[in-house]
Amino acid sequence: MRPPRGYRSEIDIKLSPDPAGPYAGAMPTIYEVASLAGVSPATVSRVINGLPVSGAYAERVRAAATKLNFTPNPTARRLRRRSSQVLALIIPTIENPFFTSLARGVEDVAQGAGYSLVLCDSDERHDKESTYLDVALAEHMAGVVLVPATNHPRLARLLERRTPVVSVDRSIRGTEVDSVLLDNREVARSATERLYARGFRRVGCITGPRETETAQQRADGWREVFSRHHPRTDPERYLRHADFRVAGGRDAMASLLTTRRRPDAVVVTNNSMTVGALETLQRERISPAEMGLACLGDLPYSVLQRAGVEVLPLPARSLGAAAARLLLDRIGGAEGPAQRIVLPIGGGPAIPDR
Repeated sequence: MRPPRGYRSEIDIKLSPDPAGPYAGAMPTIYEVASLAGVSPATVSRVINGLPVSGAYAERVRAAATKLNFTPNPTARRLRRRSSQVLALIIPTIENPFFTSLARGVEDVAQGAGYSLVLCDSDERHDKESTYLDVALAEHMAGVVLVPATNHPRLARLLERRTPVVSVDRSIRGTEVDSVLLDNREVARSATERLYARGFRRVGCITGPRETETAQQRADGWREVFSRHHPRTDPERYLRHADFRVAGGRDAMASLLTTRRRPDAVVVTNNSMTVGALETLQRERISPAEMGLACLGDLPYSVLQRAGVEVLPLPARSLGAAAARLLLDRIGGAEGPAQRIVLPIGGGPAIPDR
């Protein structure tokens, strides 16, 4: 008799540690089973959960399980019976291409493992974020990938239920949850150094809200380079905080233009604010030769036509994929302390930051 759609068997597994993996010391994953068996992660998921799979594939998965010495994981088994095949992704805005690319990375991995994804837009609001977290709890979703709108999202009930949560792009203070992050200080340092290398003399910075971790880290990276070039100048004179949106970038650039001995170049720490900053420069008829710009994150093609914009792409899709893999590890029963994974901006392997 074929089991009904969504059925999960009493079979569950955990894997032996793989010291060579990016999460050394944590439980290995279905991806390693899939690699050894020569099948997709989705096929492994179906076999270990008792769903229909062709005989040859099922046998290869079982052989890989035997070779890797899998053992039953009763805790994960109980949790699986209470959860669905649905994941939640909560992001600050769907309007920013960075977060839509991040969502694509999460969805790619989730779909490949047999999960559906519900996308939620918190609009950087604590109340909306809390509502979506409550929905994930009420609907028994299997796990949550969260770009936190605040430093202290309401995760207590989810964690009490042992629903896995992975924070992505921004970490969560005071809570032991996994996180996957970018090296924000390094990308801001690199952007600032590029502008100085091009001959600009005073490089300012437009970053996000003071309370947002990514905004702070990117400002720190810029500040380090600025202070090296101008050891006697207070860097705060050339720093503006905005709201990571187009209007914020527009207003912040207008403010920088009023600075005594105004900057001749500016690092803008996300793509939306860069669009706003460019609008201000165009309105004031300031040419690329007069004001250099560096943008962290991809820009629309029409904006790129403005000569002189230094663009440092951010691996948003890879960030989302890494977060989804870590979440599926936890759903699959991986135990151990919270992981903090930092993705280099220029590619390369993830860096565990314990």
